[in-house]
Amino acid sequence: EFFCINTTIHGTIRLYCSLHNKMKTAFWVVLFFACFGLMYWQFALLFAQYFSYPVSISMNVNSDKLTFPAVTICTLNPYRYKAVLNELRELDVMARQKLYEIYNYNSSNLQNRDPLTRRRRSSASPVPLQLERIPPGQGGLGTKTQSKPRSPRSNLWDTSPQVNKKDWNIGFKLCDENGTDCFYQRYSSGVDAIREWYRFNYIDILARIPDGAILDDGQFQDFIFACRFNGGTCTTSNYSMFHNPIYGNCYTFNDNITSSSELWTSSMPGIENGLTLMLRTEQQDYIPLLSTVAGARVMVHGHNEPAFMDDAGFNIQPGVETSIAMKKETIERLGGVYSDCTADGSDISVKNLFPSKYTQQVCVHSCFQAAMVERCGCAYYFYPLPPGEEYCDSTKHKGWGYCYYKLNNEFSSDELGCFNKCRKPCHVSEYQLTAGYSRWPSRSSKAWVFHMLSRQNQYNLTSKRIDVAKLNIYFEELNYKSTVESPAVNMVTLLSNCGSQWSLWFGSSVLSVVELGELVFDVLAITVILLLRRYRKRKHNCVEEGSCASSPSLPRMEHENPEFQHEEVQSQQLQVIADITPPPAYESLEVEAVSECSTDCGCSRHSSLRTQVSTGSRTNTAAGNDRKEEEEE
Repeated sequence: EFFCINTTIHGTIRLYCSLHNKMKTAFWVVLFFACFGLMYWQFALLFAQYFSYPVSISMNVNSDKLTFPAVTICTLNPYRYKAVLNELRELDVMARQKLYEIYNYNSSNLQNRDPLTRRRRSSASPVPLQLERIPPGQGGLGTKTQSKPRSPRSNLWDTSPQVNKKDWNIGFKLCDENGTDCFYQRYSSGVDAIREWYRFNYIDILARIPDGAILDDGQFQDFIFACRFNGGTCTTSNYSMFHNPIYGNCYTFNDNITSSSELWTSSMPGIENGLTLMLRTEQQDYIPLLSTVAGARVMVHGHNEPAFMDDAGFNIQPGVETSIAMKKETIERLGGVYSDCTADGSDISVKNLFPSKYTQQVCVHSCFQAAMVERCGCAYYFYPLPPGEEYCDSTKHKGWGYCYYKLNNEFSSDELGCFNKCRKPCHVSEYQLTAGYSRWPSRSSKAWVFHMLSRQNQYNLTSKRIDVAKLNIYFEELNYKSTVESPAVNMVTLLSNCGSQWSLWFGSSVLSVVELGELVFDVLAITVILLLRRYRKRKHNCVEEGSCASSPSLPRMEHENPEFQHEEVQSQQLQVIADITPPPAYESLEVEAVSECSTDCGCSRHSSLRTQVSTGSRTNTAAGNDRKEEEEE
């Protein structure tokens, strides 16, 4: 009743005011608890939303001087013939032989020669994998194959059909170290099959070559005629070099390779304020079965990040001026409970094998290399070598091809779990690229351009336009878009939403919440006190019942002396009167001890009370006594 009358929560006073009307009381009780339940249902939704940790994305457009990204460009010319001619000779001979056997194609080196004779001569150093035509029903991964009788003068089956038959595929057979489990790596396209077969054997050859044995720093001038950034000439401190097994020698610009070099910055957009390269493409030195495209491979990436040319690179064609316009975008993700991003990769279980900062691609490739070492016993040549390991070589690891292709199939289907282990970084810088193309040099300017190149770079004047290319990379605009994640519901928002719901359903404030909490506390405290009192009472009753049952009844000792009995009766009467009636308004109270002696019991002391009453009261008493005497008379 007190709470209903004095609380500031709307509606509760109606519970008390409508006690005389039971229907109204029932209505307000139902309405009160309905609003109470709806409010806490809304509270549950708000807390569920908060603990789901949603994020809001804000996009901002900023304008500032931008740091130029790193640019990697590769020659598309892996290892020249003159560098590894002895190692590749047997592979080239076998490749030409397979082209003649399967497709009846005879290259210039095999004109007017018997391919079977060439095969017998080259059998002294066989290639680990043999290219074959695969009949229908064979070639599945993990399918065990059975050997068929072969002709003594041919590597083909005696019953091999024509090349143009559509239900036959091209591939090569892979077996484990013991040769008990085999499968065919098959391709529907003969071009893809020959390239993959040549690529596998080519990597097997590269694994036997010591690191850096074929690299030549002088090839920079042979590949890049001119390099300019923001009107200035590039220096050797502005680029670094590495070798890619498929794309050849690669050069990375603006990667801050030395402490003395500074990162390039662009304060103005446009071609004149970007990077300009004049390139020479040497198609006469290409490996035809490995390099089927001409030009250069280019990739734009962040600083201190490895260039994965297979993943994000693009090709530029010779005889064309390619202009790449860039737009920068940054993404900042919330870590912790809001997303599964990682700040620097320190909380990732995969060890980083690359000498660079963490990226998702770095983690994924490191994960594959670790699985390769664990399952196959050797490392894949395309990725960095873990400490204490060696690259896969068929002379040392006979079944590494079988293991690699099975592992690669599991990697592609994410059975290794690398994509789940490797989380995205919280801070990412990306570059959106748009390309434009034009013919270069033009027909009218070709003569003097080639003449100037011949004077400066000993360029051959008889060369055609297909041996040169030009590349421009620049910022299209200095405005860049930043995407920032922030908590959609923080603690302040949660409290504000809860207060709004409380005001909606009860029209009250925080103090009303305190009142409700006080009511709950009082109810609990009173309940506890009542329970404790009831418990003590029960315990006391049990103790009394037990004492009455166990102790014998004692006879009551009565006083034989009538004076003691008289005193006891008087004390009891005085005690009852004192307990029932309030004390009189005495002015003074004197206690005197009177001694009485008797012959039998001796002397005893009795206390007598003498009171002094006020004059008014004594007069009234005397008057009363006189009146009684008159009436009696």
